[in-house]
Amino acid sequence: MMANSSDLTAAELDKMDDDRLREELDKAKTELFNLRFAQAAGATENVGRIRTVRRDIARIYTIARERELNIRTAPTTSK
Repeated sequence: MMANSSDLTAAELDKMDDDRLREELDKAKTELFNLRFAQAAGATENVGRIRTVRRDIARIYTIARERELNIRTAPTTSK
């Protein structure tokens, strides 16, 4: 199973660029799938983690949508 230490805050997500945000979304969805699978198999030791991962996914979707609507801006990359 994937071992994410804690839930992601909106401030942490806001600092990420769009590609990194997509990566975090993919990782969170994979972790949620694995947690649900383990729960169905009866091998889940931390049931509260499912709730935390679902909230992380919702935060990521919210930040992405706010950027799409120009409510938030993605961090600029300086080269």
